[in-house]
Amino acid sequence: MKLNLLSCDAQRPDRRAIAQCIIGLSNLDQSLANELTEILLEGDAVEIDVDDKDSGSALRALRKLSIDYEIIE
Repeated sequence: MKLNLLSCDAQRPDRRAIAQCIIGLSNLDQSLANELTEILLEGDAVEIDVDDKDSGSALRALRKLSIDYEIIE
């Protein structure tokens, strides 16, 4: 499943938690996850691939971090 992470609406976003969430969802390395987090927090959308078996927990984790998303596939 592909997700498009649109924005983060948290008043004080936790960059480390967002990066760890991205790592857990898409099996990326730490530096790429940090870079994607910065891009997301600057206001640009980020596309990630999520394994279908993890899709339910992925969506819950994103909602908990106040990240708006759309499902592409």
